[in-house]
Amino acid sequence: MKILVTGTAGFIGFKLALTLVERGFEVVGLDNINDYYDVQVKYGRLRESGFQEPYDYGRLYHSHKYPGLSFIRQNLEDLEGMQKLFREQRFSRACNLAAQAGVRYSLTNPYAYVDSNLVGYINLLECCRHNQVEHLVFASSSSVYGLNETQPFSVHANVD
Repeated sequence: MKILVTGTAGFIGFKLALTLVERGFEVVGLDNINDYYDVQVKYGRLRESGFQEPYDYGRLYHSHKYPGLSFIRQNLEDLEGMQKLFREQRFSRACNLAAQAGVRYSLTNPYAYVDSNLVGYINLLECCRHNQVEHLVFASSSSVYGLNETQPFSVHANVD
């Protein structure tokens, strides 16, 4: 089974990709390595995963440390690139952990949010739909849950 994990240079995506590979799944990690936070942290995670720089845009790299793990530097909003990736890799599952982070940042850079979080997500949804992906898991930012003090967190408001 081949799984796409987006946001794989981020903390959760990195951990998920390695966990899935260690459990015997084939994983393709995708990340655009944007500079919202220190890219050296992202590069460090990729090195720990067995990849070496440079990471040319749109090129698939194979880990020298983990058989079954690959990485591609790509934007979700790149529809042609996403369609090509899905056509070539034939994923059976996908997990979307990629997003433009930081709610306050959206006020000063709204187009970065729209491109990544809306255009990118619809591209991912459409690629899944047109390529027979059986399951898609979407994990959102913690910012979505607001000041909810009830655990486990829910997107449903507690109205008293």
